[in-house]
Amino acid sequence: MTKSELIAHLAAQNPHLRQPDIERVVGTIFEEISAALARGDRVELRGFGAFTTRRREARQGRNPRTGEAVAVAPKGMPHFRPGKELRIRVNGGKDPNDPG
Repeated sequence: MTKSELIAHLAAQNPHLRQPDIERVVGTIFEEISAALARGDRVELRGFGAFTTRRREARQGRNPRTGEAVAVAPKGMPHFRPGKELRIRVNGGKDPNDPG
């Protein structure tokens, strides 16, 4: 699902909301998650999962075209760890939020 598909889906589920408002809300959520990760903060969405950053150390890489050794600088990488409820849903188990 792309961001525009998410916005369209939310607009269809909530006809009382204007699409520009939904776009602003979705954009703000993604921007806040990105900003928190850039600051090194952890973002936890209960029942969904947690976003963190992991540090990758400097290393020697190889240029795949020439085979020449290349120094790769250290960098932060975003990491997502799914929550228990999301894992259950993805694996076809019973949805813990479904009363039936």
